[in-house]
Amino acid sequence: MSSSKNGEGVHVLLIPYPAQGHILAILDFTHQLALRGITITVLITPKNLPILDPLLSTHPSIQTLLLPFPAGHALLPAGVEHVKDVGNWGNAPIISSLSRLRAPVVEWFGSHPNPPTAIIHDFFSGWAQDVAREIGVPGICFNSTSALLVCVLDCAWKRIKGLKGMEVVGFPEIPDSPRFERDHLPSIMKNYKESDPDWEAVRRVMVGNTGSWGFVVNTFGGLEGKYLEWLEKKKKEEEENGNPRPRVFSVGPLSLIGVPYGGGGDHRSLFSWLDGCPDESVLYVAFGSQKLMKKPQLEALSIGLENSGVRFVLVVKEPTVEQVEQGYGSIPVGFEDRVTGRGLVIRGWAPQVEILSHRAVGGFLSHCGWNSTLEAIAAGVLILGWPMEADQYVNVRLLVDELEVSVRVSEGADTVPDITELARIISESMNGHIAEKVRAKELRDKACDAVKVGGSSIKALDELVEQLSQLNSPSK
Repeated sequence: MSSSKNGEGVHVLLIPYPAQGHILAILDFTHQLALRGITITVLITPKNLPILDPLLSTHPSIQTLLLPFPAGHALLPAGVEHVKDVGNWGNAPIISSLSRLRAPVVEWFGSHPNPPTAIIHDFFSGWAQDVAREIGVPGICFNSTSALLVCVLDCAWKRIKGLKGMEVVGFPEIPDSPRFERDHLPSIMKNYKESDPDWEAVRRVMVGNTGSWGFVVNTFGGLEGKYLEWLEKKKKEEEENGNPRPRVFSVGPLSLIGVPYGGGGDHRSLFSWLDGCPDESVLYVAFGSQKLMKKPQLEALSIGLENSGVRFVLVVKEPTVEQVEQGYGSIPVGFEDRVTGRGLVIRGWAPQVEILSHRAVGGFLSHCGWNSTLEAIAAGVLILGWPMEADQYVNVRLLVDELEVSVRVSEGADTVPDITELARIISESMNGHIAEKVRAKELRDKACDAVKVGGSSIKALDELVEQLSQLNSPSK
């Protein structure tokens, strides 16, 4: 993997977005920029500063721009600075609040002795495009998502007001003309409310992304080549001077080349148990850092796993007393005793990358968030998809309907699956010799090739750094 210091002398301001699914990928990306000698300042608010600890301990040279989270939003409880503290509904007020950092960031640029020559920002932090235009530096949009989702967002936000009331939304301008039920669109689109101040701020942010200097996407050509080509063609058409150099940089899977993270507890007994299981016999079941299941859902999932006869590791979040009163569930009483020796339950955080990489794990029952999807692809395990919200339906379309590397088991944030059908799909997927398993391993090989020395993602990282290093050259 390349780590030449060809970025020395370049200073970049990096602006993440405070949500777990967003921030992990952009920190892995920042790690790669630091390895290439780029000077980096990360904009962060005080309560989110600990998230940077692994990155800062690996790269002490990285600086932080610590700005207070803009307070006073009527919908956000005092002290909230991260989406995990309020749930998915909090994206609109958090995006709207963070947009108010524009003025202090501009002021910081004006007072800095060596100000950044570019801004790289999360796609939920598109207000940074306004800063970039005011300062006169390139604004580069980082996407912790699939390239297909970047295409959908790029098209949809330009006609967002016309999507209201449509039962099915089509995108004929995108390769293969994808179509989605309105309820399956990303939450950040389908929840848009015209004239609402928060949602108008979201719209400005998302439309602003479409005019960025370039896109960085956490994907790779072997996975999404046609969508990356469409984005690249679109960026070239927008260039007034017809710049022939690429402005779409596919740099994934970043989890394969990311910053080292410390563990979150002692999981020796888990891996000891996995060591005793046959190859590819275990199903890993997890639904991301934020998802809590309602009691009927968790009961159906538990019984489906039990009846499938498959070995499994189930990761669950324990609800608070208040959440139990709201209908969220815990593991059914007696379940763990009945599956002793065949199934393990982990409450809280689990070392997902390490679990997926274990030789005993052959499947992943997942909500199909993009980080989880890439981690499964990198491990070569079969994904059993249960999309619920956000980008997950878009990802499942790519995985199941287009690439045929995954199996759909259910869908919907509140769906209670049929227990018999769920058990059947799990059993047949894990025990059968299905074509999706073969394709999943072939896709793993392509992912690993992309991040090898000379691989497409490493070349894209180096190309981005080279272009950044030339921003201040006389020819530019």
